[in-house]
Amino acid sequence: MPRTDRPILYSFRRCPYAIRARLALAAAGLQPGRDLELREVNLKAKPPELLEASAKGTVPVLVLPAGRVIDQSLAVMRWALEHHDPGDLRRRADTAGQAARRALIEALIASNDGPFKHHLDRFKYAGRHPGVDPEEHRSAALMILRDWNARLPELGDRPSLADLALLPFVRQFRLADPEGFDSAEGLTTVQAWLGRFLASHELAAVMAPPWAQRAAWRSPRWLYHLALAPEWRAGRSEGVYRRSSRGLSLEEVGFIHASHSHQLEATHRRFYADAADVLLLTIDAGRLAASGIAVVEEPAPGSGELFPHIRGPLPLAAVLAWEPFPA
Repeated sequence: MPRTDRPILYSFRRCPYAIRARLALAAAGLQPGRDLELREVNLKAKPPELLEASAKGTVPVLVLPAGRVIDQSLAVMRWALEHHDPGDLRRRADTAGQAARRALIEALIASNDGPFKHHLDRFKYAGRHPGVDPEEHRSAALMILRDWNARLPELGDRPSLADLALLPFVRQFRLADPEGFDSAEGLTTVQAWLGRFLASHELAAVMAPPWAQRAAWRSPRWLYHLALAPEWRAGRSEGVYRRSSRGLSLEEVGFIHASHSHQLEATHRRFYADAADVLLLTIDAGRLAASGIAVVEEPAPGSGELFPHIRGPLPLAAVLAWEPFPA
């Protein structure tokens, strides 16, 4: 991996694994923009930089300045807290009972990452697991939560690594059936525990900028095109997109205007600032080449700045994602 000036974190706002990694990084006093670069990922259009860092293509992934890659959420958390753990989340202080608490932390995390996550997925995302009974898995998950309900008080009153590691998944479980979770018996401690987390500054911080961006990071290896939503819908209906830019067709201009990642804001201000329903198309130049469509870098009139021009109709297969712009 190439060297970078500071760590790069690939993240996704709603992913519980990424949430817990961000919680630990924030608890260690790190801040995006100052101590690390955060790259929000569109999971339907994973940037090539992410896939080169970690072939599994899941978040979080932390790329360190020397090129080392950490692509497991717990490993990211431990890396952060090894550098700075002001709240003693790992219970490393040499006081009575800490060894037992460390063992309990590890046991709770293993229970979460193993059986609880297994049942959570088959309850919340039953459609992805044909043949499963979601209620059976909900009941199994509740049994695990009742066990946690009895064991959590042993951790003491201060937050621990287990809190950060488990709560994003308990939050996800509740989101699947809030009324059922809130009315479930035998979960008084867990329900109060989750309630404090949902109302906490710590969760709010990592679910908002700069920790959680609303727009995906734009890879400089991709091309981008601003399109009016009705014209993009028409192109999808026809099976190919043939608009050059606002108000102009491919046939009129001879190519489709595109931009590099750093050129988008200026292009939007210049041509689309007063337009409604503008979409950002993310385009894979490799797929264009595979379709026989050339991309030529040519200067914009009056500026000399080079822009990519797509010399032919845009095949839908080359468009990785489309989303409102600005986000």
